[in-house]
Formats: sequence, C-alpha cells, structure tokens
Amino acid sequence: MDLLSIKDPSFLKKLSNEELENLASEIRHFLIEKLSVTGGHIGPNLGVVELTIALHKAFDSPTDKILWDVGHQSYVHKILTGRASQFDTLRKYKGLCGFPKMIESPHDVWETGHSSTSLSGAMGMVIARDIKKENIHVIPVIGDGALTGGMALEALNHIGHEQKNMIVVLNDNEMSIAPNVGALHNVLGRLRTAGKYQWAKDELEAFLKKIPAVGGKIASTAERLKDSLKYLLVSGVFFEELGFTYLGPIDGHNYEELFENINYAKKTEGPVLLHVITKKGKGFEPAERDTVGTWHGTGPYKTETGDFLKPVNTAPAWSKLVSETVRELAREDERIVAITPAMPVGSKLEGFASEFPDRMFDVGIAEQHAATVAAGLATQGMKPFLAIYSTFLQRAYDQVVHDIARQNLNVFIGIDRAGLVGADGETHQGVFDIAFLRHLPNMVLMMPKDENEGRHMTYTAIQYNDGPIAMRFPRGNGLGVEIDEKMTALPIGSWEVLKEGKDAAILTFGTTIPMAMEAAALLEAKGYSVKVVNARFIKPLDETMLHDILSMNMPILTVEEAVLQGGFGSAVLEFAHDHHYHHAKVDRLGIPDHFIEHGSVDKLLEEINLTSEEIVKRMSRLAEKKQKRA
Repeated sequence: MDLLSIKDPSFLKKLSNEELENLASEIRHFLIEKLSVTGGHIGPNLGVVELTIALHKAFDSPTDKILWDVGHQSYVHKILTGRASQFDTLRKYKGLCGFPKMIESPHDVWETGHSSTSLSGAMGMVIARDIKKENIHVIPVIGDGALTGGMALEALNHIGHEQKNMIVVLNDNEMSIAPNVGALHNVLGRLRTAGKYQWAKDELEAFLKKIPAVGGKIASTAERLKDSLKYLLVSGVFFEELGFTYLGPIDGHNYEELFENINYAKKTEGPVLLHVITKKGKGFEPAERDTVGTWHGTGPYKTETGDFLKPVNTAPAWSKLVSETVRELAREDERIVAITPAMPVGSKLEGFASEFPDRMFDVGIAEQHAATVAAGLATQGMKPFLAIYSTFLQRAYDQVVHDIARQNLNVFIGIDRAGLVGADGETHQGVFDIAFLRHLPNMVLMMPKDENEGRHMTYTAIQYNDGPIAMRFPRGNGLGVEIDEKMTALPIGSWEVLKEGKDAAILTFGTTIPMAMEAAALLEAKGYSVKVVNARFIKPLDETMLHDILSMNMPILTVEEAVLQGGFGSAVLEFAHDHHYHHAKVDRLGIPDHFIEHGSVDKLLEEINLTSEEIVKRMSRLAEKKQKRA
C-alpha cells in the first residue's frame, strides 16, 4: 500500500494478518531506504514493526494512550499516524522529530528521550482516567534495558500495589543501546526460555473447578497446586510477585500470538505485563547481526552493504580521545576504574574494557547508581572515571550533590556530548550542566579548546586529589591539532590568553573559541583591539586575570554553548559584583531560555544568534562605548 497516503491507524482494523505481514514488509523497506539518507535509530524501529502495527490495530489511538519509553522506537508509530511523507526531513532542522512530539500529532501522548519514564507517566494517566471515570486503555511500551532504570522499578512497585487496569508491554530484544547487564536481565533471560504458563495455569484452574468440592482440604490443595505451577514453569515469577498478571513470552513478530495475548490482556482485571520478544534490526541483515549496539542509531549508510557513509576526518572523536587517554593513564595507575551507565559504545570505552575488564563497569541504565558507585570507589582510594553524557548526568544530580560533592570525593566526571548535539534535539542537548554543577561546593569544572588540551585536562583530572573534577567535551571530532607527546597537569583555575587586545575582552572556552577568534579578526579589521581568553576553567575562575581585565575597565563579552541562566557569564557578573566593579560592562552570549529543537548544530547556532557575526555586533557596541568614555 501507499504509506504516504496513511492519515491515521484506523485502516488497520480491516486488514487480515496476511495483509498486515505485507504492510510490515513495506514499512521495513521504507525505513531502510529513508534512514540510509537521513540516519536515525534504525535498529530499534525495525524490531517493533509488527508490535506497533498490532497495538494500533487492537487499540484506538489517541483515545487509548500508547506511551513509547525512550521514544527512539517510534518511527513505525509515526508512519501509522500519518507522518510518512515527512521522513525525508527526519531529525533535520524544522523537520520530523526523531522522538514522540506532542505538537506533531495527537497520537504522541508522551514525549520522551530519556529511558524508564513511561511507566510513571502511564500511572499518572491511569489515575486521571479513573478519577474522571473514563473507559480507555493506557499502554506503556518499555524496553528490557529501560526496565533496569530505578524509576521504572519504582513505578512497577506502585502499579502492582494500586492494582489499576494497565497493560504494560515489555519489548524484550535483549539490548538497549548496548548489550544489557544486570540481574534483572538474567531474570528476563530465564523467562524467555521458560515458555508460556498462563494458558496452562488457566486450563488447570478450569479442570479443578470440575472436581466436586469434597471439604476444604481438596480446595486448598488445588489452590496450592495451581500457584505452584507457575513456579514450576517460570523461574523467579518476578512480575507476578509484584502484582502483575504476566503473559508471555510472546513472539513479537507473530500476529496470531500478539493479538491472542493482547485480547486476553484487555479482559484481565488489574495490571498486566505482556512480555514480547523482538529482534532488534529485524529485516536488515547488517542490523540483525549487530551485537554491540552499532546499529542502534546511525548516520547515513549504503542499503546494499550496510557500510556507513562517514565524512573524511582524520581528527579523533572526542569520546575516543578522552577514553583512550584514561586507558593510557590506567596502565600506570591501578587506581583508575571506568564506570558507564549503559554507554560503553557511545563513550568509546571498548578499548578500556578489553584491556582492563576487572576495572570497567557498565551498570546499565542507572545513572544515579553509577554516580554513587563512583563515590563509593573514591572513598576507598580508587580513581573512578564516570563517563556520562551531559543529558544523562541530569538524572544523577542528587547523587552528584549529596554523594560526590558533599563528601568531597575524588571522582572524575567525563561529561560527553556537552553543548548542542544536533539531530537528537531537545532531550539530548547538553546545555544545562554548567548551570547545575557550577554552584556546587568543591566542584571543579573545565572544558578544553582542542584535543591536545583535552589530553592535558584528562591528566589533570586524574592527578587532582582535592575533590570532584568534571571535564565537559563536545560530540563529534576534534580539530586535528598536533598532540604533545608528554601530558602535564594544568594549574587549577588558570586561563590562557589566545590573543592580546586593549579595547575589550572575549571570555570563552571549548567549541566557541574558533568563532571568537574569527570575530576578533573581523573586529581588528574595524580598528578594535580585542583580547580573546580561553576561559578553560569554568569553576574556579581565573581571579587574577579577571581582576586585571576589570581593573583596566575593559568591556567583557562572555560566550558559551550552554544556558545563560546560572552559566559561565553569570559567574563573571557575580565576580564583578562581589569585587565592587560597579562600572564593569559585561555582556553575555549563549543559549536562551527555551529548549532547543533538533537540527544541524550550525543551523541551531544560527537560529539562536550564537555566531561570530553576533560577537562582532556585541563587541562593536561594547568597545565603542569604551572609546567614547575614553
């Protein structure tokens, strides 16, 4: 059928299973072709084609609420709800979002980008439904990896206790972004191999009811026999003990099994868990073969071979540069231990893991746990390297405050994907970390200008023994600069003058240094002498240099690829106020007070006026005012 003509999922009600199988094949072909150009989360979506079709056939979206945990598996849902024609714009500026988005469609009832939230959101919807006396279904779809998140376990506990009607779909493909770890993963493994038991239990119950009730003894024995059957057939019975009716495991690519179990679930009182087994990447051989997470989310690729189309860039990726530097230092320092919350591939820790398997810990999707494990290690004299994306560090905020900073422990936090990340959009832009870390006592926060300085900063962090230290670094590749053979520790709180000037000063760091240098050259041509400072330590500030600049009555422009509220520019303003530079002229350039949507980083920077042209405009005004006063 013509996928571009789909307006809503209602057409599915009329299709036979054979027609649904043809539709699934067409959707897979469509996704493989479209994502080969745009990139995106190909593996997760190929795995949920039949499941998504079955859910939309069995339920009435958006009256019935289907919530996609994480949301990177929602492409099939978007096709079935009338957005196939927009897939050429997927993850592009002003185009189709790669995650559920309420403003895109009424069928997107829950916006996600971080995992383990769907069960709690669904519980809120169920409570509201019952208060309003509505007759609707609420169906959260959560992956086996996301189920290891603490928030998901808290929600399971509450849902089982309340015993409200809800159908939880556990999409079990044995992987999240990387292969899953943990005891709960092992429970699911046992469930996968145990086979069905619900039907056998029901048949036994029906048989027992036919036996004449000869006293209470037979009846109670029958009940015990029925209950013991589930323990016999399913090892652990984890979900039943939490208060759920467990159905499964179900072949997530078999419509007969899916509809049989979904219909049974709809008639069952209380919370039901449908355990659905799917194959990540199904229908595209390169993605099906993936065992490490390479095909979870990709850039463009060749459909014929699966080869990735990567731009020619000899500069190392930031993630690899940092992780390999830590690995190098770990050869000489047995205290160094690496920790990641389910991102060993994204954080490029495979090399560290292969060389130091006993010192590498993937704790699963459990950012809070990861932070406090790092704290525990530090109390014992170890040197933990916590590799975590900026957007995921938000989830461990209390642990960073309470367990790391408050105890002043020597934890090195590598903040990956700091700044704008582009195509993944609002949920993944790493723009809040400065604001939520800068005000913490004992915290040191820094960002390198290039990969050479990044190696020196990594060495600095490992050598630092006075409390927590964090280094933020961007997504993508470095600049291709020459690397020093020997690493040295940088003085904490020291800045670097990149260009001298006397009329005004630009204070910036990391990814915005090139635009600052370009702006300074343009200003030089206009007759303005502008100082450019690599303010590589965001906390503590270089107070000596700041005093020098402010005492000369030099106007300052701060530039940061992070939110302005509470950011680096705010720190400079606070410094000027606290030291009574009442006539100081300080302007700030950074991320404005709204969430930044998806698109290329260059487009996004242009949209928010974080550009060299804007720096020239701002600095021209500041420097002109100084010249007039002089």
